Amino acid sequence: MELNTISQSDFTKLAKVIWGKGLESVPKHMRKSGIVKEYPIPQNTGNTREFSEIDSEEYAKFKGESDQAARARTQQGYTKTMYQKRVALDIGISYEMRTQNKYPEVIQKLTSLGNQVGNRLELDLSHHITFATSTSFTDMDGNTVDVSVGDTLALASSVHTLRGTSTTYRNILANNPRLSKGALEGMERLVVEETLNQFGEKMSASFDILWTTDDPNTVNTAKEYLQSTADVTGSNSAVKNVYMSKYRHAVLPLVATVAAGTPDTTKRYYWGLASSALSSFYLGIWEEPRLKTPALGTNGEEFSTDDWNYGARGGYGIAIVGANWFKISLGDGTA
Repeated sequence: MELNTISQSDFTKLAKVIWGKGLESVPKHMRKSGIVKEYPIPQNTGNTREFSEIDSEEYAKFKGESDQAARARTQQGYTKTMYQKRVALDIGISYEMRTQNKYPEVIQKLTSLGNQVGNRLELDLSHHITFATSTSFTDMDGNTVDVSVGDTLALASSVHTLRGTSTTYRNILANNPRLSKGALEGMERLVVEETLNQFGEKMSASFDILWTTDDPNTVNTAKEYLQSTADVTGSNSAVKNVYMSKYRHAVLPLVATVAAGTPDTTKRYYWGLASSALSSFYLGIWEEPRLKTPALGTNGEEFSTDDWNYGARGGYGIAIVGANWFKISLGDGTA
């Protein structure tokens, strides 16, 4: 897109125009949620990374007098390859627009392209949860995105497989209830009974994140459970809130969107639990979001038109290896 006095005549006309501030971008909730583990990738080290899991058995074995100790079993889990992806956005500003416009603060706002790259990263991270019941989806650019985990199944599945046993486990709550006290206890039971290592043994890892979309009812319900207190002088003063400080609430605004980033009401009630310690949701940063700015007489100025070109760039990769750290309910009541 080019900013010029023809397409944006309000910038240069004599009449005074009062400009309102544009809508601020969504904060980077997903990247800083604790769900994602981030790794910087040095330059000149290739455009892929492989991530894998390895487990050892949970329990020691009996050793009789003078007997040789049993050898611990180890089992490598599944492997997932991360591929680098580069995103970009450009905007041009004509000489006339730069020298004749009366609203430089608006120009500054329009050229803040660095936000768009960060927003796309946030959207791509969120869509691994948005499309958790699928193994792939088509993004806004028409590209097929692989969102399967290491066992080749969707992130949310009732039949996840393990490498060291024929046992399977589920991480999607049966009947997909909306967030409520009973549903949260059902989700906690799913954590207790369906968090297994590669040998099928029960793991008692801490699940410390309660995540939701930004649906107001779901957000408020989560806050009521996690933050409510009783009046010390009231009739229920001795009643303790068992959920207080048990979870950190992560609101993920872009989960309930379609591939193009517009709202998707069918996903507004998604919620679940996650373990920041067990998480195998990896983000590799090849190129942090950055803004390329022009200057007079540089390559950022087109010789024949005098236009200045601004550009935003970023490069990253996303991969999820396992699913035992993640529990989800679609909130739609489906079996």
